Amino acid sequence: MKRQILLTTAFLCLAIFAFGQISDLAQFNELRLETNTKGLTILGTWALGNLTVGSIMASRTEGETKYFHQMNAGWGAINLAIAGFGYYSALSADASSFSLFETFQEQHQIQKVLMLNIGLDAAYMIGGAYLLERAKSDAANLERFRGFGKSIIMQGAFLFVFDIGFYIAHNLNNPKLEPFLGGLTFTGNGFHLVLNI
Repeated sequence: MKRQILLTTAFLCLAIFAFGQISDLAQFNELRLETNTKGLTILGTWALGNLTVGSIMASRTEGETKYFHQMNAGWGAINLAIAGFGYYSALSADASSFSLFETFQEQHQIQKVLMLNIGLDAAYMIGGAYLLERAKSDAANLERFRGFGKSIIMQGAFLFVFDIGFYIAHNLNNPKLEPFLGGLTFTGNGFHLVLNI
């Protein structure tokens, strides 16, 4: 009888601990998803502005300015699709459905993607600068290269600042995951979890 009471008590304590962790984990996932939606709202707003203004101005201008607005409209369309898909994914995700492993995986994945994006943003700016330089030696495509080059530099610069800010926002959430690892140790032979109940 004592053994059953002891096992039942231990089981209840573990269940309470697990429930507490799931609740806290769900709160962290809500924070992560909220960070995503805020960031994607900024990206979507920028993209919609570029798509709208770029489309209107491309039909009303000529030469270098026309090409500048054409490229902005193109970037706007692509970024709006990316922001829309990401926003929908964040809103439709159930914060309480992520396991501890999935939570770490999602948090790590978004930061890896943002680091990759930061590198790509720098490459975009270099590509835009290359087009500006190439325009000097290609009179036939001077206006197109200059317009496209300026647009790509501007888009790359915005995305560079945006992705760094988005990365920092997610990185600031990392310490909130520490309580979930408080009792986890690695001995060389495996991981051990100590529950402090």
